[in-house]
Amino acid sequence: AVKDVYSALSASRHGEDMKYVRGQYAARRALEIAAAGGHNILMIGPPGGGKTMLAKCLPSILPDMTAEEMLETTKIHSVAGKLGTDEGLITSRPFRSPHHTASRIALTGGGSNAMPGEISLAHNGVLFLDELPEYSRQTLEILRQPVEDGKITVSRASRSVDYPARFMLVASMNPCPCGNYGSQTAECTCTPAQINKYLSKLSGPLIDRIDIHIEVGNVTYDELSGDTDGEDSATVKARVDAARTLQTKRFEGTGIHCNAQMSAADMRIYCKTDEESERLLRSAFMKLGLSARAYTRILKVARTIADLDGSENIMKKHVAEAVQYRSLDRSYRL
Repeated sequence: AVKDVYSALSASRHGEDMKYVRGQYAARRALEIAAAGGHNILMIGPPGGGKTMLAKCLPSILPDMTAEEMLETTKIHSVAGKLGTDEGLITSRPFRSPHHTASRIALTGGGSNAMPGEISLAHNGVLFLDELPEYSRQTLEILRQPVEDGKITVSRASRSVDYPARFMLVASMNPCPCGNYGSQTAECTCTPAQINKYLSKLSGPLIDRIDIHIEVGNVTYDELSGDTDGEDSATVKARVDAARTLQTKRFEGTGIHCNAQMSAADMRIYCKTDEESERLLRSAFMKLGLSARAYTRILKVARTIADLDGSENIMKKHVAEAVQYRSLDRSYRL
């Protein structure tokens, strides 16, 4: 009973509870996989589908912070002057959501003293970018280094500082300027040229660095008006914690904390596939025209799906589900 009370308090303190998300079963599943493996995720869909609410639910299903993570996060917030006067140790994973009008310096850090920015303040937590194409392309390209390396270098005339920036990137976007491209309930009023201009801000290299792409469609009236709640965050978090425990044992002593952080050498050891899975991967690679980076993302996500399944080996069904989360960059021609 005490554990249940703690879980409820934890969910309310860390964000929205998953049980209040109506419908969106595929998106809920993708969010669970992202949390279990520390994967970046992009949600694409029309306005009002629940993308922002899903993002706000993520902190409630992430694993609890370790003592080391608490200290790291507290140091960064202290250096940035973001630590409250009555706040000692930060014990909740950060959830940073800078507006799309935020300056480059606000995101990366800088100023005369090379202070940390939003990217570093999200270390060990979540960086949520709502309406991704609304950010300037220059701002988005800044994300490529920290997403890949887990750190960002802030250089000024007087000093150059490396700040840690290992966060989960969670982004949302409409499929077009009006938001109705591909919708079954509303007509898109955008021209092909307008859609291409809207999507052109998202470069291929950036999209390749986002492990999971998921469509978030409109919710039906019956789903909204139903009395039955979905699974709560505590139930989902229990599965996420179990998968993370497997990863902790797997990567013990390596400095890696989750599947998303695996190097190419690690993947050779932990992401072996059987003949059936290999054939499926080859077919997806050829048909979708995937890059080498997208290929590694599929394998990492498949490893996480296998962990959630309690499977020691990556099987064909795990690869098949992982491939589904890479198809959006081709269907939307990003």
